[in-house]
Amino acid sequence: MTTPMTDRTALEAHRARATADGLFLHSAAAEELQDRLDMVNKSFKSAAIVTGFSSFWSQHHSDALIVSDMETLPLEQQSHDMVAHMMALHWANDPVGQLIQCRRALRPDGLFIAVSFGGDTLQELRRALGEAEIAVTGGLSPRIAPLPELRDLGGLLQRAGFALPVADTVTLTVEYRDIWHLMRDLRAMGETNAMTARLRRPTRRAVFEEAQKLYAAHFAAPSGRLRASFELQILTGWAPDVSQPQPLRPGSAQKRLADALGTPEKPLQD
Repeated sequence: MTTPMTDRTALEAHRARATADGLFLHSAAAEELQDRLDMVNKSFKSAAIVTGFSSFWSQHHSDALIVSDMETLPLEQQSHDMVAHMMALHWANDPVGQLIQCRRALRPDGLFIAVSFGGDTLQELRRALGEAEIAVTGGLSPRIAPLPELRDLGGLLQRAGFALPVADTVTLTVEYRDIWHLMRDLRAMGETNAMTARLRRPTRRAVFEEAQKLYAAHFAAPSGRLRASFELQILTGWAPDVSQPQPLRPGSAQKRLADALGTPEKPLQD
């Protein structure tokens, strides 16, 4: 049996220690969700939100069904016209399975939106800690969960059976006094290391001191504070329906592309 990436017991413990002030990235995700909903000329009457932070999202969407991001989602099939997966997909042991369950919970032509952390999140911290640990201990332990790249996400949506898939990204930059200030903020977010393969003993202080030096040398802002990147990846897809635009059958075009573009057509050389 494959060892799961995420230790769910540790993840829930970390989330329980999150603070209201630490959820400022959830506020950014809520704005991204609302922006996408505003672009759709459609009203939603039976929305569901999948998240690990139910109290935050219930305040912002009081009419929606709020469910936990457990391995098996408590969603009935074809019971919602909109499902949002908010700030939790990056911890999923089976992200495609999560997407499939959300798609099955949608009625035909229902909307799916997900916001989660992407591959550029904490790239500065990842590099500084990795180089520091190698320099001090001669080894490297898993500290930041592997995160997907944007180019892979459209394929995940298609594998899950969504129509009209779209994936885009927004990167937010936050400045911190030092690396310890950043790590305190990560604890307040409930986003500290919950990987099953994480180091189970305290890290030597010398590793963090070296990481602070490397971070300040390579990623300092003009203000002298440390820059930290948080990439929010936004996925959008629809439950298939006959009313949606359909791709044309290959070879069914009535005009040549060269004619439409007004350019001469040149044959390929052997």
